[in-house]
Amino acid sequence: MNAPDTIPDVVPDIIIVGSGMGGATLAAALSPSGRRILIIEKGERLTPSAADRDPEEIFGRARFRPKETWLDGEGRPFNPGNYYYVGGNSKFYGAVLIRYRLEDFSPLRHMGGTTPGWPIGYDDLEPFYQEAETLFQVRGALGDDPTEPSHSGQYAYLPVPDEPAIADLRRRLGRVGLHPASLPLGVDIERWLAGGRTTWDAFPDTCGGKMDAETACLSKALQHPNVTLLTGCEARRLLASEDGRITGVEVEAGGEREVITAPLVVLAAGAVRSAALLLASADSRHPNGLANSSDQVGRNFMNHNCSAVLALNPLRRNPSVYQKTLLVNDFYLTGGPHGEPLGNIQLLGKITGPILAASSPLPRRLAHWIAARSIDLYAMSEDLPNPESRVSLKDGQIVLDWKRSNWEAHLALVARLKALLRKAGYPVVLSRAFDRRTPSHQCGTARMGADPRTSVVDSYGRSHDHGNLFVVDASVLPTSAAVNPALTIAALALRAARHITKTEFQQ
Repeated sequence: MNAPDTIPDVVPDIIIVGSGMGGATLAAALSPSGRRILIIEKGERLTPSAADRDPEEIFGRARFRPKETWLDGEGRPFNPGNYYYVGGNSKFYGAVLIRYRLEDFSPLRHMGGTTPGWPIGYDDLEPFYQEAETLFQVRGALGDDPTEPSHSGQYAYLPVPDEPAIADLRRRLGRVGLHPASLPLGVDIERWLAGGRTTWDAFPDTCGGKMDAETACLSKALQHPNVTLLTGCEARRLLASEDGRITGVEVEAGGEREVITAPLVVLAAGAVRSAALLLASADSRHPNGLANSSDQVGRNFMNHNCSAVLALNPLRRNPSVYQKTLLVNDFYLTGGPHGEPLGNIQLLGKITGPILAASSPLPRRLAHWIAARSIDLYAMSEDLPNPESRVSLKDGQIVLDWKRSNWEAHLALVARLKALLRKAGYPVVLSRAFDRRTPSHQCGTARMGADPRTSVVDSYGRSHDHGNLFVVDASVLPTSAAVNPALTIAALALRAARHITKTEFQQ
């Protein structure tokens, strides 16, 4: 169904705020129920343009980034790395769809502290991981990763094959004692490359080559006549009655404000935006915001500690177009001075000369020379929950005060990786940490838990305070782990959908 020009007259049964990984997956799972579902999306659909594959537009001119400003913890303004389009941030993601490891659901001792664990275990989520991998057509293989948890089924699609330079890297990493494994990817690689021989990360998907939230889920949901998508519509606040029920969502569309009502409301606007919306919904009965009797909304913001690592052998070129095909988890559960976890290593989308020139002070000619010879990796370490690391509002403006944690573990991971890459035959290895203000892999601001005094939602994403309010985005993650969160968000949304179907709609 196409997006309507105006807010529908028919009262929906369910309002979903946000069309990204959580919201779109939930909509796809609930769409066969026949319930009237209205998806509210702040942005519009991405349409094909010449800028889609233009690194100057994407990395140099920030063509697709939002025209908005947040404040950091020092009150300094910055332009966030969020995207507002149908499909959310997943339209630009690397499509790495990897499960949290079994150990991630229990308390883990890190160099920077100990994680709190989850109210559910890996086995509770495993069937939904399997379902999500099918939904997102994940390509992968089992057997090579020593940290791989149990799977109830195989991947339906073979992994994306290594290009020659990456096959050589895989052999070299194996020779220095590592266990490289194929990266689980939601990608139709043939369709992506048919649109132009372009690298991957941060390039928008307008050809359906990425199995993003729109391509894999929303398109299926909208085939049902009971599902409606409203674009260009921003949720401003939620309204609650005296008995604690959410009675409506105040939205702004076309410069006009209106309240939409539904028996069930679901937030899926992302860890920053969902928390900000709950805080902005404060009223006389809920002066600290909705769903916030625990004072945990906005707190425990986590963002992975990440660095780009470029390995270079001046005598070898890397002509790969799609190099993002392997990962290394040898240091995921150990590697620290006392056996603490260090994190995940995976390949980035290929860094090209224009990308490197736009992202660094290097002269263009040197940037092109380096990029033609580099192998580009991504080192990622867990950030630990901290109640003082938080999202808040100041005069209506979002304040993101991220207090980075576990940084020593990340430095140790990068050091180990660089040493092993040199040993593997790459004499020049450079690294650069990602900007601390960039909210990539944001999570944790409305975390799940069994105790309403210390958490915002239960293990299904249902608010402890408001029985008809769910949250199904990365806000609910109690820990960030050290892998990409997209598949876990989708699996939790599928689990929430089953719970909603069994409980909310049998009354």
